[in-house]
Amino acid sequence: MMEIEEVNNCEALPLLSLNHVSLLCRSVWDSVRFYEEVLGFVLIKRPSSFKFNGAWLYNYGIGIHLIENPAIDDFDTIVEPRPINPKDNHISFQCTDVGLVKRRLQEMGMKYVTAVVEDDGNRVDQVFFHDPDGYMIELCNCENIPILPLSSCSFKPRLSSFKKAAPANCGFMENVMMESLSMDMLNISF
Repeated sequence: MMEIEEVNNCEALPLLSLNHVSLLCRSVWDSVRFYEEVLGFVLIKRPSSFKFNGAWLYNYGIGIHLIENPAIDDFDTIVEPRPINPKDNHISFQCTDVGLVKRRLQEMGMKYVTAVVEDDGNRVDQVFFHDPDGYMIELCNCENIPILPLSSCSFKPRLSSFKKAAPANCGFMENVMMESLSMDMLNISF
C-alpha cells in the first residue's frame, strides 16, 4: 500500500481504514441477534472499563459497536417506522449473490426495497432494509461499477456546484489512488 505524505501542500490525516460504526440501540441483544443472524457478524470481547451496556461485533474487516439507549424513542418524534429510502443514510456491504439475499430476507419476513444503478453498461443491484432500530443497511454488488477518479472520466463536474474550486494540479492524487487500487486488486486472493 502506498502512503501519501503531502498532497497539494496539505498533509492529510494518517488514516488506514474504516475501523467500526457505532450505533445507538434500544436493546443490545435484539441488535446483536440481528447482526449475527442476518449479516453474519461475530460477537467479540468489549473492554470491561465501559460502564454502559453495549456489545462489539466484527466481520468483513469492520466492527459494529452497539450502545444501548432504551430512551432512544424519546428523541424521535416519529412513532411509526420510517420508510425504506435508498437516498437516506445507510451502511453498505458488498455481497456475492443479490438474488440469494432477497430470498433469505423474504424467508425471514423482512421488508426490503430494491434499486438498480447503471453506468456505462455496468449494473449494480441494491437491496435496502432496516435493522431493529431503523438503521438502514444496503447489500449490493457495488464492485460492478469501477472506482475511477474524476480526472480519468470524460464527465467533469461544474466547479460552480462546489463551494470551493478544486486545485489546478489535481492529477497526482488520482494517479496515486489508481496505483494503490490496482495493487490492492492484485493482492486479492480467491
